[in-house]
Amino acid sequence: MLYGIAAATASFLLAALLAALLRAPALRLGLADRRRRRPVPLLGGAAVVLATGLVAWAGEWSGAVPLGAGAGPLLVAATAVGALGLATDVWRLRRRWLLAGTAAAAACVVPYAETGPVAGALAVGWIALVTAAFRGLDHADGVAGTVGVVTAFGVGACAAAELMDGPAVLLLALAAALTGFLLHNWHPARIALGACGALFTGFLLAGAAVFARAGREPGADAGVLFALTAVPVADAVLVLLSRRLAGRPLTRGGPDHLAHRLRRLGLTPQGAVVVLGGAALCAVLVGVLAHTGRVGGPAVLWVAGGAAAGVLGLSRVRVYGRRGRGAVARGTTAAGGGTVTGGGMVTGGRAVTGGGTATGCRTAAGGGTVTGGRTAAKAAAVAKAAAVPVPGAGPFCGAGEESQGPRGATGVPGDASFRGTIFPVRQAGSAENAQVRAPLRVRNG
Repeated sequence: MLYGIAAATASFLLAALLAALLRAPALRLGLADRRRRRPVPLLGGAAVVLATGLVAWAGEWSGAVPLGAGAGPLLVAATAVGALGLATDVWRLRRRWLLAGTAAAAACVVPYAETGPVAGALAVGWIALVTAAFRGLDHADGVAGTVGVVTAFGVGACAAAELMDGPAVLLLALAAALTGFLLHNWHPARIALGACGALFTGFLLAGAAVFARAGREPGADAGVLFALTAVPVADAVLVLLSRRLAGRPLTRGGPDHLAHRLRRLGLTPQGAVVVLGGAALCAVLVGVLAHTGRVGGPAVLWVAGGAAAGVLGLSRVRVYGRRGRGAVARGTTAAGGGTVTGGGMVTGGRAVTGGGTATGCRTAAGGGTVTGGRTAAKAAAVAKAAAVPVPGAGPFCGAGEESQGPRGATGVPGDASFRGTIFPVRQAGSAENAQVRAPLRVRNG
């Protein structure tokens, strides 16, 4: 008991200190997420890995709380997955390499003697899924850290109920390290978890949950495991489902995660974190009670039903913009040669491809961007990528409107109904056409 408190305190202080110290080197080395308004360093996960690993090693070396036969290899495998995530932060490895490496590490730590070969193979897939889902949670300030802390306490309680002192202390150290990291990751974040910390956290939590539930009935195992990791799994299902229905590539990032949609509904960044943390707490509490036998199996069905209702409800929140008739595909050339990046929208017209004209709008060729009947040259200052509107610019060829720009102006569309996406306009020089860019400011897709 006393060592657990000391380990948690040391892990908290060490993670907070390392996160502060690693911020400046990460910026100097360029290890930062630059898809936001300001660069956010990505070495916060390294601080979590180092703090958790050092505290666990100290307990093993001193003999106060040995990790045991299962927790030791699990920590080594999680550290290897974290190193793979660090390589992803540096060199942007493809997702399939991350998935393959995570599955290989999971295959090395699953207790096949207690689970059996079939359930062991399913456990490998489960660990890989939860690990990838935790990486997806690092899409907004504080989300991954908050959900990770709640889940670590829940899985640690399950391990303590099974008298697994080593894994319980290891998860307590992880929860404390994530709490220290959250001091720097709460909105506005000064450092991010990155793939290194997200993969390490997800792998360690999923693997420890499998160890705590090993040897039990498979159906009950699946329900408890889902309850312990309901929020990251629901986020992954929501993203994959919405991208599939929208016809988008599954691996293409976008503002379509849980926190993004909650922000669309009007919540503040901190409010979205509180809502997701509360949802994780409720689900984890049910999972712990089901693991200890305090509640029956049907209680887990309530968690599944709530997660399904949340996914279906939030899937109705528009995050992509309109597609189909009038959509200009990413990279197509508008009339006059101006390239449309990000996929704009011509309302009331056909898709502009290869210099064609949009039905319902006058043909524009060789001039400034027509925006609400005015050329970009006559509009106000150039809108920056953040979100500076062009004064006097109405919707391009909207319902009942027709562009009155001069013959020879490039018609580049903008979707005024999609409030969350910014289409900054740059004034065209004498030798080039105006371009509309829509930078995608999301993290970790």
